[in-house]
Amino acid sequence: MTTPAENARRALGVRLREIRKDAGLTGRALADACGWHFTKISKIEGGGQTPSEENLRDWCRTCGAEDQTADLIATVRSIDSMYLELRRTMRTGMRHKQKALLPLYERTRVFRAYEPGIVPGLLQTAEYAAAIIGRNIEQGGFPNDLDQAVAARMERQKVLYSGDRRFLFVLEEQALRTRVGNTDVMTGQLDRLLAVMSLQRVSLGVVPAGGERRTWPSVGFWIFDEHTVRLETPSAELTITQEGEIAVYLRKFQRHQTSAVLGNPARDLISQAMRAT
Repeated sequence: MTTPAENARRALGVRLREIRKDAGLTGRALADACGWHFTKISKIEGGGQTPSEENLRDWCRTCGAEDQTADLIATVRSIDSMYLELRRTMRTGMRHKQKALLPLYERTRVFRAYEPGIVPGLLQTAEYAAAIIGRNIEQGGFPNDLDQAVAARMERQKVLYSGDRRFLFVLEEQALRTRVGNTDVMTGQLDRLLAVMSLQRVSLGVVPAGGERRTWPSVGFWIFDEHTVRLETPSAELTITQEGEIAVYLRKFQRHQTSAVLGNPARDLISQAMRAT
């Protein structure tokens, strides 16, 4: 199975290939202009090699696409951070991964989160979080620091009750029904969602499985204010800071939000899921 970082590197390669073709250059012509061995182009475009920042500058300059240089460099840096995060997690365990996000959470004033299949970490009970993190530790082969990792995730939840923050959550109905842990775990988690909905600063919408929708389900993502997007995976987090890409996620979130029900209809969906556990 490929990692998120490998997928991101391949996506970068596709984007660079499009830039080259838009410039009307063959791979060999681009390599000659940049003073590279001709095989370097195919390696980068195929996702087998991560270009350096200087490589990207040369690529964009040669293709007349210098306006895309900064955005591409930000993408490469995010890929590098994914590999670093994976290695760090394998070495230090899940606790570090959970605590590393705390500064970002503390400085954020508006949270937007979309999750298609599970309850977001900020809304999880300790038992539900333990089931999720425990499975990630098992599958990833990480050091077993489950208790500490769960405690770190619970510590992050203090932002729900402090400061002048707003939280906008959108869940697919499937997230209410995905079995995590046993019946008691699921019942406790769904009850927690009902309790959190009473918080004035929290908006929790649910997209009904059979409802009319403005956009299709997608991978889960978090938007922090309007400066950072994170896609959380079992192995790493992809961090997006490019303004153009953030705008895409903001529009996507708005469409998810307009597909969701709020208030009593959302409570009814949660209660139905609770009865079905």
